[in-house]
Amino acid sequence: MEFGIFSLLPPVIAIVLALITRNVIPALFAGVWLGATMMYDWNPFMGLYASFSDFIIPSVGDPWSATVLIYCGLFGVLIAFLQKTGGAHAIANAISEKAKTVRGTLGSTMLFGLIVFFDDYFNALTVGSVMRSVTDKMRVSREKLAYVVDSTSAPISLLGPVSTWVVFVMGLIGAQYTELGISESEYMTYIFTIPFNFYAILALVLVAIIVFTNWDFGPMAKAEYRARTTGNLMREDAAPPSDDEMLDVEMAEGYTPKIRNMIVPLVVLIGMIPPLFLWTGGYPENGFVTAFGEADGATSILIAAFVAGIVALLMGMQQKLYTFKESMSLIVSGFRSMVLVYIILALAWSIGSVTTELGTAEYIVNFAEQTTSPAIIPVLIFFIGAIVAFTTGTSYGTFAIMIPIAMPLAASMDISMYLAIAAVFSGGIFGDHCSPISDTTILSSAGSSSDHIDHVNTQIPYAVTAGISGILAFLTAGMMNSSILGLIVGVITLIILVFILNKVWGKRIPEPYERNAT
Repeated sequence: MEFGIFSLLPPVIAIVLALITRNVIPALFAGVWLGATMMYDWNPFMGLYASFSDFIIPSVGDPWSATVLIYCGLFGVLIAFLQKTGGAHAIANAISEKAKTVRGTLGSTMLFGLIVFFDDYFNALTVGSVMRSVTDKMRVSREKLAYVVDSTSAPISLLGPVSTWVVFVMGLIGAQYTELGISESEYMTYIFTIPFNFYAILALVLVAIIVFTNWDFGPMAKAEYRARTTGNLMREDAAPPSDDEMLDVEMAEGYTPKIRNMIVPLVVLIGMIPPLFLWTGGYPENGFVTAFGEADGATSILIAAFVAGIVALLMGMQQKLYTFKESMSLIVSGFRSMVLVYIILALAWSIGSVTTELGTAEYIVNFAEQTTSPAIIPVLIFFIGAIVAFTTGTSYGTFAIMIPIAMPLAASMDISMYLAIAAVFSGGIFGDHCSPISDTTILSSAGSSSDHIDHVNTQIPYAVTAGISGILAFLTAGMMNSSILGLIVGVITLIILVFILNKVWGKRIPEPYERNAT
């Protein structure tokens, strides 16, 4: 059945309701139910049945989805132990001793985010949860923390040499090379897309500009004004998607937190990931690069998170901070803290399945894929990718949809293959940053303990600013076939836009409250 323009209804309704009601769960379910109803001849009762039988249950039961849910739960457990043993407090205190200003604190947050380049989920949850107590002391709004976390996690995952994202996109590129009869290395192709991935680069540049100049604008400027002048880190009726009781775990009386309680589990976690990547990728039968390319990234990180949690549990017991029975309660608390995240992720995946069945992405692509100049094809790919990611809430899904379109298009129209693929990557991340149903955006809200819709509302103006700069960068690169010229145009545009927006849409913080900003 062809739905045409009506295929846009479920994601549009979900997004509009989320923005209006400021509650993403009923909005997502409404989108799933509407899509299912459309597929069953607009029968609302069959739509309700199909919402669960055809979409929600299969989405949760999918092996990859189940892996993500378990991984999130195990990470919640790890965070609970790090809180109980005081490791998070100790490292936060160590960082806060060095970072005496808002600029220093947010700069440290950004640097932490750049270091954790191998997985966006891990990045969003780790950086937000570790830095939250530090930014709270500096009266940085939770919206600002969530923005810095979100706008470093996904971009750096596609700019780093190895990550779970790289594993995924290499498979997509390799499949298209087989179809097109091209023998080029998919890994080297990915490496060559990095200089053309303009939105990802500009998003990181924008974070640096915002952090080191304090040029906030739009809803973020109001959020920062509120936090700095009143000490209210969130708006009064905010509902962060995490369990507050996990954030307020009390340590034993008279106990001095130890940095090693944080460092050792994190070293175990990070240290296990490379060998697990190699092992799940078939090393040594496969070469080093091939093994990384074929690794099961999600399972590798899940195992690493499980082992790190066990190490944190044993360290706490060895220091007599809790008994074995009490540690089991902490495990339950850790999983419970992620329940809201589970619900939102399950519904986000479900509406992604709904849009696939309705042909939403195909309609968008067919509508935009008209005869046009090869020079603006990269901009068109970026724009379509952004719309697909925004309406479906998934960069992964956007890459899977758009790369099989962009690569043959580039080959047939003699456009740079690297530029076309990078346009897909950039469009996917841009749309993802703007979408309230994006899983990485949801996890950034969870890790930072920020109200999810507030995070989306404050981040969108920044994402759009980087997106406009990215469009001009892709247009320049498409005409001149130069990543350097494209990047120069994009950075200059970005700086000018941020300066202007800060002047006309900013909110100056009174001098007494701004002294610690620098």
